Amino acid sequence: MVGPARYAPSVSLPAPTADNRAVVTGASSGIGTALAEELARRGYSLILVARREELLNELSKRLTERYGITAEVRAIDLSDREQRAPLSQELASRDIAILCNNAGVSTFGPVAKLDLNFERSIMELNAVAVHDLSLAVLPGMLERRGGGILITGSAAGNMPIPNNATYAATKAFTNSFSESLRGELAGSGVNVTLLAPGPVRTTNPDQEEIGGKIPDFIWVTAAYTAKLSIDALARNKMRVVPGLISKGMSVAGQYSPRAITAPIVGSFYKKLGG
Repeated sequence: MVGPARYAPSVSLPAPTADNRAVVTGASSGIGTALAEELARRGYSLILVARREELLNELSKRLTERYGITAEVRAIDLSDREQRAPLSQELASRDIAILCNNAGVSTFGPVAKLDLNFERSIMELNAVAVHDLSLAVLPGMLERRGGGILITGSAAGNMPIPNNATYAATKAFTNSFSESLRGELAGSGVNVTLLAPGPVRTTNPDQEEIGGKIPDFIWVTAAYTAKLSIDALARNKMRVVPGLISKGMSVAGQYSPRAITAPIVGSFYKKLGG
Protein backbone atom coordinates (compact mmCIF):
# COMPACT_ATOMS: atom_id res chain seq x y z
CA MET A 1 0.00 0.00 0.00
CA VAL A 2 1.36 3.37 -1.01
CA GLY A 3 1.23 5.97 1.73
CA PRO A 4 1.39 9.77 1.71
CA ALA A 5 2.46 11.75 -1.32
CA ARG A 6 6.18 11.77 -1.93
CA TYR A 7 8.42 14.76 -2.37
CA ALA A 8 9.45 15.52 -5.93
CA PRO A 9 13.20 14.88 -6.04
CA SER A 10 15.52 17.77 -6.76
CA VAL A 11 16.92 17.95 -10.29
CA SER A 12 20.38 18.00 -8.73
CA LEU A 13 20.01 14.38 -7.59
CA PRO A 14 19.04 11.38 -9.73
CA ALA A 15 15.29 10.78 -9.72
CA PRO A 16 14.19 7.55 -8.03
CA THR A 17 13.61 4.69 -10.47
CA ALA A 18 12.73 1.02 -10.25
CA ASP A 19 16.39 0.11 -10.70
CA ASN A 20 18.41 2.64 -8.74
CA ARG A 21 18.87 2.59 -4.98
CA ALA A 22 19.70 4.85 -2.08
CA VAL A 23 22.03 3.15 0.41
CA VAL A 24 21.90 3.93 4.13
CA THR A 25 24.47 2.47 6.50
CA GLY A 26 23.74 2.33 10.21
CA ALA A 27 20.08 2.11 9.19
CA SER A 28 18.88 0.10 12.18
CA SER A 29 18.63 3.08 14.55
CA GLY A 30 19.01 6.80 15.07
CA ILE A 31 19.91 9.09 12.20
CA GLY A 32 20.22 6.09 9.86
CA THR A 33 16.60 5.04 10.38
CA ALA A 34 15.48 8.64 9.92
CA LEU A 35 17.49 8.99 6.70
CA ALA A 36 15.95 5.79 5.34
CA GLU A 37 12.46 7.07 6.13
CA GLU A 38 13.16 10.46 4.55
CA LEU A 39 14.51 8.88 1.37
CA ALA A 40 11.60 6.43 1.15
CA ARG A 41 9.20 9.34 1.60
CA ARG A 42 10.82 10.95 -1.44
CA GLY A 43 10.30 7.78 -3.48
CA TYR A 44 13.73 6.12 -3.32
CA SER A 45 14.06 2.37 -3.03
CA LEU A 46 16.70 1.42 -0.52
CA ILE A 47 19.54 -0.83 0.51
CA LEU A 48 19.56 -0.86 4.32
CA VAL A 49 22.88 -1.77 5.96
CA ALA A 50 23.58 -2.51 9.64
CA ARG A 51 24.47 -5.43 11.91
CA ARG A 52 21.03 -6.05 13.42
CA GLU A 53 19.09 -7.99 10.80
CA GLU A 54 15.85 -8.19 12.79
CA LEU A 55 15.63 -4.41 13.10
CA LEU A 56 16.47 -3.96 9.42
CA ASN A 57 13.73 -6.40 8.42
CA GLU A 58 11.21 -4.54 10.55
CA LEU A 59 12.25 -1.23 9.00
CA SER A 60 12.14 -2.68 5.49
CA LYS A 61 8.59 -3.98 6.03
CA ARG A 62 7.38 -0.68 7.48
CA LEU A 63 8.87 1.47 4.71
CA THR A 64 7.68 -0.87 1.96
CA GLU A 65 4.12 -0.84 3.27
CA ARG A 66 4.04 2.89 3.96
CA TYR A 67 5.73 4.24 0.83
CA GLY A 68 5.46 1.47 -1.78
CA ILE A 69 9.21 1.28 -2.32
CA THR A 70 11.62 -1.66 -2.30
CA ALA A 71 13.90 -1.95 0.74
CA GLU A 72 16.67 -4.53 0.53
CA VAL A 73 18.44 -5.66 3.70
CA ARG A 74 22.18 -6.25 4.12
CA ALA A 75 22.98 -7.43 7.65
CA ILE A 76 26.71 -6.67 7.73
CA ASP A 77 29.25 -5.60 10.32
CA LEU A 78 30.97 -2.82 8.42
CA SER A 79 33.91 -2.84 10.82
CA ASP A 80 34.79 -6.31 9.49
CA ARG A 81 36.74 -6.08 6.22
CA GLU A 82 35.75 -9.58 5.11
CA GLN A 83 32.06 -8.77 5.55
CA ARG A 84 32.44 -5.34 4.00
CA ALA A 85 34.20 -6.42 0.81
CA PRO A 86 31.21 -8.17 -0.85
CA LEU A 87 29.03 -5.14 -0.15
CA SER A 88 31.59 -2.84 -1.77
CA GLN A 89 31.66 -5.13 -4.81
CA GLU A 90 27.88 -5.19 -5.00
CA LEU A 91 27.52 -1.41 -4.76
CA ALA A 92 30.16 -0.94 -7.45
CA SER A 93 28.02 -3.00 -9.82
CA ARG A 94 24.64 -1.40 -8.99
CA ASP A 95 22.95 1.85 -9.96
CA ILE A 96 23.42 3.74 -6.70
CA ALA A 97 21.73 7.15 -6.76
CA ILE A 98 22.57 8.14 -3.18
CA LEU A 99 24.98 6.78 -0.58
CA CYS A 100 24.46 7.79 3.04
CA ASN A 101 27.66 6.83 4.82
CA ASN A 102 26.15 7.12 8.27
CA ALA A 103 27.26 4.16 10.43
CA GLY A 104 29.48 5.03 13.37
CA VAL A 105 30.04 4.45 17.07
CA SER A 106 31.78 6.25 19.91
CA THR A 107 33.54 5.44 23.18
CA PHE A 108 34.33 7.65 26.17
CA GLY A 109 37.22 7.62 28.59
CA PRO A 110 41.04 7.59 28.44
CA VAL A 111 41.98 5.69 25.30
CA ALA A 112 44.74 3.75 27.10
CA LYS A 113 42.09 2.21 29.36
CA LEU A 114 39.69 1.23 26.59
CA ASP A 115 39.54 -2.08 24.74
CA LEU A 116 42.18 -2.02 21.99
CA ASN A 117 40.31 -4.31 19.61
CA PHE A 118 37.13 -2.29 19.92
CA GLU A 119 38.99 0.97 19.32
CA ARG A 120 40.44 -0.59 16.16
CA SER A 121 36.95 -1.60 15.06
CA ILE A 122 35.83 2.02 15.52
CA MET A 123 38.62 3.12 13.18
CA GLU A 124 37.43 0.59 10.59
CA LEU A 125 33.75 1.52 10.91
CA ASN A 126 33.95 5.28 11.25
CA ALA A 127 36.74 5.94 8.76
CA VAL A 128 37.91 3.04 6.56
CA ALA A 129 34.40 1.81 5.72
CA VAL A 130 33.36 5.33 4.73
CA HIS A 131 36.36 5.49 2.39
CA ASP A 132 35.72 2.02 0.93
CA LEU A 133 32.02 2.49 0.19
CA SER A 134 32.46 5.98 -1.23
CA LEU A 135 35.12 4.76 -3.66
CA ALA A 136 32.95 1.77 -4.56
CA VAL A 137 30.00 3.88 -5.78
CA LEU A 138 31.99 6.77 -7.22
CA PRO A 139 32.95 5.35 -10.65
CA GLY A 140 29.32 4.51 -11.46
CA MET A 141 28.08 7.90 -10.33
CA LEU A 142 30.72 9.64 -12.44
CA GLU A 143 29.84 7.53 -15.48
CA ARG A 144 26.15 8.40 -15.05
CA ARG A 145 27.06 12.01 -14.24
CA GLY A 146 24.75 11.98 -11.27
CA GLY A 147 24.61 10.90 -7.65
CA GLY A 148 24.88 12.02 -4.08
CA ILE A 149 27.17 11.01 -1.22
CA LEU A 150 26.19 12.09 2.28
CA ILE A 151 28.85 11.47 4.92
CA THR A 152 28.00 11.66 8.61
CA GLY A 153 30.94 13.33 10.27
CA SER A 154 30.63 15.27 13.49
CA ALA A 155 31.24 18.60 15.15
CA ALA A 156 33.61 16.49 17.28
CA GLY A 157 35.88 16.16 14.24
CA ASN A 158 36.72 19.86 14.37
CA MET A 159 38.71 19.73 17.59
CA PRO A 160 40.84 17.49 19.82
CA ILE A 161 38.65 15.80 22.44
CA PRO A 162 40.45 14.04 25.30
CA ASN A 163 38.40 11.07 26.56
CA ASN A 164 36.81 10.74 23.10
CA ALA A 165 40.07 10.45 21.17
CA THR A 166 39.35 7.66 18.68
CA TYR A 167 35.93 8.96 17.75
CA ALA A 168 37.12 12.55 17.35
CA ALA A 169 40.04 11.39 15.20
CA THR A 170 37.85 9.29 12.91
CA LYS A 171 35.40 12.15 12.51
CA ALA A 172 38.27 14.49 11.67
CA PHE A 173 38.96 12.09 8.81
CA THR A 174 35.34 11.95 7.61
CA ASN A 175 34.99 15.73 7.82
CA SER A 176 38.14 16.34 5.80
CA PHE A 177 37.52 13.51 3.33
CA SER A 178 33.99 14.69 2.58
CA GLU A 179 34.94 18.28 1.91
CA SER A 180 38.05 17.30 -0.07
CA LEU A 181 36.07 14.86 -2.21
CA ARG A 182 33.44 17.49 -2.86
CA GLY A 183 36.14 19.80 -4.20
CA GLU A 184 37.44 17.13 -6.55
CA LEU A 185 33.95 16.42 -7.93
CA ALA A 186 32.96 19.99 -8.73
CA GLY A 187 31.10 20.02 -12.04
CA SER A 188 30.89 16.22 -12.26
CA GLY A 189 27.19 15.93 -11.39
CA VAL A 190 28.02 14.11 -8.15
CA ASN A 191 27.05 15.93 -4.96
CA VAL A 192 28.90 15.44 -1.68
CA THR A 193 27.64 16.82 1.63
CA LEU A 194 29.02 16.50 5.13
CA LEU A 195 26.54 16.08 7.96
CA ALA A 196 28.29 17.37 11.08
CA PRO A 197 25.79 17.04 13.93
CA GLY A 198 26.17 17.62 17.61
CA PRO A 199 23.84 15.70 19.97
CA VAL A 200 20.89 14.12 18.10
CA ARG A 201 18.02 12.65 20.10
CA THR A 202 17.18 9.10 19.05
CA THR A 203 15.63 5.96 20.53
CA ASN A 204 19.06 4.32 20.76
CA PRO A 205 19.38 2.64 24.19
CA ASP A 206 23.04 3.75 24.34
CA GLN A 207 21.83 7.31 24.84
CA GLU A 208 20.17 6.43 28.14
CA GLU A 209 23.56 6.44 29.86
CA ILE A 210 24.55 9.92 28.68
CA GLY A 211 21.16 11.53 28.00
CA GLY A 212 20.74 12.89 31.51
CA LYS A 213 24.20 14.49 31.42
CA ILE A 214 23.39 16.69 28.41
CA PRO A 215 20.70 19.41 28.75
CA ASP A 216 17.53 18.81 26.72
CA PHE A 217 17.81 22.09 24.79
CA ILE A 218 21.05 20.92 23.14
CA TRP A 219 19.44 17.96 21.36
CA VAL A 220 17.86 18.00 17.88
CA THR A 221 15.69 15.19 16.52
CA ALA A 222 16.82 12.53 14.08
CA ALA A 223 13.88 13.27 11.74
CA TYR A 224 14.79 16.97 11.57
CA THR A 225 18.43 16.06 10.98
CA ALA A 226 17.53 13.65 8.16
CA LYS A 227 15.31 16.12 6.29
CA LEU A 228 17.87 18.91 6.61
CA SER A 229 20.61 16.56 5.39
CA ILE A 230 18.85 15.30 2.25
CA ASP A 231 17.74 18.83 1.39
CA ALA A 232 21.37 19.96 1.73
CA LEU A 233 22.63 17.07 -0.40
CA ALA A 234 20.13 17.98 -3.12
CA ARG A 235 21.58 21.52 -3.14
CA ASN A 236 25.16 20.16 -3.01
CA LYS A 237 25.82 22.10 0.17
CA MET A 238 29.28 21.49 1.59
CA ARG A 239 28.30 21.03 5.24
CA VAL A 240 25.05 20.82 7.17
CA VAL A 241 25.10 21.39 10.93
CA PRO A 242 21.67 20.86 12.54
CA GLY A 243 20.74 23.01 15.52
CA LEU A 244 22.07 26.27 16.94
CA ILE A 245 24.11 24.56 19.64
CA SER A 246 25.77 22.29 17.07
CA LYS A 247 26.60 25.31 14.94
CA GLY A 248 28.21 26.90 17.96
CA MET A 249 30.21 23.74 18.64
CA SER A 250 31.33 23.65 15.03
CA VAL A 251 32.50 27.27 15.02
CA ALA A 252 34.22 26.89 18.38
CA GLY A 253 36.02 23.78 17.20
CA GLN A 254 37.32 25.43 14.05
CA TYR A 255 38.32 28.84 15.36
CA SER A 256 38.94 28.67 19.12
CA PRO A 257 42.50 28.05 20.38
CA ARG A 258 42.86 24.30 20.88
CA ALA A 259 45.01 24.69 23.95
CA ILE A 260 41.96 26.25 25.61
CA THR A 261 39.12 24.19 24.17
CA ALA A 262 40.69 20.72 24.51
CA PRO A 263 40.88 20.65 28.34
CA ILE A 264 37.36 22.11 28.69
CA VAL A 265 35.74 19.69 26.25
CA GLY A 266 37.85 16.80 27.52
CA SER A 267 36.64 17.29 31.10
CA PHE A 268 33.03 17.14 29.89
CA TYR A 269 33.63 13.93 27.94
CA LYS A 270 35.38 12.44 30.96
CA LYS A 271 32.07 12.77 32.80
CA LEU A 272 30.28 11.00 29.93
CA GLY A 273 32.70 8.11 30.39
CA GLY A 274 31.69 7.81 34.02
